[in-house]
Amino acid sequence: MKILYVEDDPRAAREMEDIVRSEGDTIAVETNGADGLKRAGLESFDVIVMDRMLGDADGLDIIRRLRGSAISTPILMLSALGRTSERTEGLEAGADDYLAKPFEAIELVARVRALHRRASGREHSAVILFGAFECHVKARTAFRDNRHIPLSPREFELFRYFMENAGEVVTREMLLRDVWNMSFDPQTNVVDVNIGRLRRKLEEGFDSPALETVWGTGYRLLQGRGQ
Repeated sequence: MKILYVEDDPRAAREMEDIVRSEGDTIAVETNGADGLKRAGLESFDVIVMDRMLGDADGLDIIRRLRGSAISTPILMLSALGRTSERTEGLEAGADDYLAKPFEAIELVARVRALHRRASGREHSAVILFGAFECHVKARTAFRDNRHIPLSPREFELFRYFMENAGEVVTREMLLRDVWNMSFDPQTNVVDVNIGRLRRKLEEGFDSPALETVWGTGYRLLQGRGQ
């Protein structure tokens, strides 16, 4: 596994290097946001670990720029800011996981490995088909009746999850756990807002619905045929 670590604290960077190398993995360290952003665009990494408060930039902005550049590498954000609202900000910016400082090294390693494992699993099936929908996992593109549906990185993750659970009811708790990597309910409308955006994109220009709301339970992807 190859990791990019963006951290402006030399001591924290050295500790992370020791941890990662002791596990037999490779790590590249950048000490500011500009260099981290540049390196993430030039090289391929399995996981990016991003400190939130960098000397020259806000880690949230760096993540938004990475996602805006269609870089889908799993990102774990580290921060001393650990309130629920701050964790939610990080995840909504495009981070796949958020770990508040201080933390135990064993937890950091476990989370990085979990991100890598989930990302690797997504590559096992190149295309997922269900009804009128196609999910091209490696290309990270979505189609309905052969028409390309442009999705943001987070919307694509939602779409992929619905495709992997096609026809089944997906609860809000499942989405928080598996798409946002949150083991708690932040009491925000982040799921509902993103579901609304995805629904509009999947249904625009078609007569039949794509997502069904199962009141009190969750959502279900429909086959999208009959338009």
